[in-house]
Amino acid sequence: MKVSFIGLGTMGYPMAGHVSKAGHSVVVYNRSAEKAQNWCKEYAGSSAPTPALAAKDGDIVLTCVGNDDDLRAVYLGEEGAFQQAKAGTLFIDHTTASAEVAKELHQVAQERGFLFMDAPVSGGQAGAVNGVLTVMIGGEQSDLDKAKPILDCYAQATRLMGPVGNGQLTKMVNQILIGGVLSGLSEGIRFAQTAGLDIAKLVDTLKYGAAGSWQLENRGETMAKDEFDFGFAIEWMHKDLGICLAQAKEMGLALPLTQSVDQSYQDLMAEGHGRQDTSVLIKAFDKKDVDQTA
Repeated sequence: MKVSFIGLGTMGYPMAGHVSKAGHSVVVYNRSAEKAQNWCKEYAGSSAPTPALAAKDGDIVLTCVGNDDDLRAVYLGEEGAFQQAKAGTLFIDHTTASAEVAKELHQVAQERGFLFMDAPVSGGQAGAVNGVLTVMIGGEQSDLDKAKPILDCYAQATRLMGPVGNGQLTKMVNQILIGGVLSGLSEGIRFAQTAGLDIAKLVDTLKYGAAGSWQLENRGETMAKDEFDFGFAIEWMHKDLGICLAQAKEMGLALPLTQSVDQSYQDLMAEGHGRQDTSVLIKAFDKKDVDQTA
């Protein structure tokens, strides 16, 4: 299958690599041409100088960029992916973005004879590297059936959540839950340390019970050690939570915990932690403890 991959960031680079290693013909595009050239040295495939030329001959075009504005640029710009693609091309967007932009791109795709699905992913950089991402999809079952052989190259789970836009809405729930879990985990780990508990034993015990979670199992010990130079950066999480809060506002829904977590991330970014993992949220609770003591 001829596949185009637009956006070779932390997630897109290894995802495109998995597609190439599975034997598909891959053309990549990245805003930084050097990264695309490096990808071509590491994997079988070629690069294109514009999104339009990358998508020109693709049966399936995958995108994974930064935000709504980036999506509009790579799809709708003068050299965007929609400009030279052939009729019937299936576009799949893995960016974490708004449901609004997904619906906007879907409408334009329909007008031009293309197919479109929004398909944000969860699993972080490790999930992308190891090919075990979870993909939340908004679109048609027939399009998912066509895309499944490609998605299976880097995903361990794919699920159709409903029409276009529902993939992004599902990802919003994912990010809301992560923020809430990390909030409770931050308090729990500091409580355990203050109480003198062995954190490794604590994590190994609790992960099998009702308090078990991916965050506890993978971040509990590193949070206790103040290790955060890895994983999903809080500047990205702040972007994602902003999308969640904007969607909630549109629906007339209050998200007080998410709002609090997002504010903590903003404060941490101002202190220079923007590129550290989301589990650095525990440092915000340390500051609160100091403030309360004072």
